[in-house]
Formats: sequence, C-alpha cells, structure tokens
Amino acid sequence: MGDSTWWTLAIAAVTGGTAVLSSWVTGRGSARAARLQAEIGARSQRAERLRESRRTAYLDLIEQAHRMGELLWEISATLRMPGSEDRTAALDELRDREVAEYAKIRRCARVVELEGPSSAAAAALALQKTTRPFYAALTDDLPGDTEVRDTFNAAYRPFWAALEDFVDAARKAHQTD
Repeated sequence: MGDSTWWTLAIAAVTGGTAVLSSWVTGRGSARAARLQAEIGARSQRAERLRESRRTAYLDLIEQAHRMGELLWEISATLRMPGSEDRTAALDELRDREVAEYAKIRRCARVVELEGPSSAAAAALALQKTTRPFYAALTDDLPGDTEVRDTFNAAYRPFWAALEDFVDAARKAHQTD
C-alpha cells in the first residue's frame, strides 16, 4: 500500500504542477494578447487623430482659398471701374484685405505642411505661391491701366489650377490614411 500512496502523491504532484504551469502559460499568453491589443488600439487611435487633423487642415485651406478667390473677384470688379478717387480708395481697402487674407492662406498652407504628407504639403505651398501675382499686379496698379487689370485677371487660371491640384493631392492623401 505504501507504493500506491507514493504513486498517487506523485501523480497528484505532477497533475498539480501541470495545472500551475498551464495556468502560468495561459496567463502569460493572455497578458501578451492584452498588451498587443492595447498597442493596436493606441495605434489605431493615433492614426484616426492624424487623419482627422489632416482633414481639418485640408478643409481650412480649401475654404480660405475660396475666400481669397471671392476677394480677388471683388478686386477685379474694382479694377474695371474708371480711374477716380473712389476707385483708388476702394483698391487701397481691398489691398489691405488681400494682405490679411494672404496671411490666413499662408497659415493654412503651413498647417498642411506640418500635417503632411509631403505631396499635400507641396500642393498647399504651390497654391499659396499662386496668390503672389495678384498682389504684385495690385501694387503696380496705375489708375486706368488696363495692362495691370489684364495681368491681375491672368492670374486666376493658375490659382484655380493650383487649388484643383491641392484638392487632388489632399484626396489621395486622405484615401491612403
């Protein structure tokens, strides 16, 4: 009977040890799985925050470009007016507004440059640069000078083309996020 007790104790010890070892391996695997799941969740949240912040930056730039476009049309209409003190005063006021709007579009382009990716950033900076000919034409304005008006109006096509290029780059970047 002594041998049987010893075998029973040995089997119980092996069974107990196996249970403890099994529990330890399972616990370790569960901890690893939980850690992995937490890392995946954190990465997913970071990616979603980046996607939303890029989307906001893209929309802000597009909105500012449209505001700038509306101001430029207003300037165009004023340039068509005959030379007068009223026209000069209106152009002075519009020039000040253009400088303020340029500051906003520049800030929006810089935010896109910060948010990335590089293709959207390059398109945003190209869009910003297309506003320079408008300002240059307006500062060169001489009362009644049709050449200035033509130069100003010729700047629209590159401006709108650059906006379209930016929208395309932003769309592609947004779809790959």
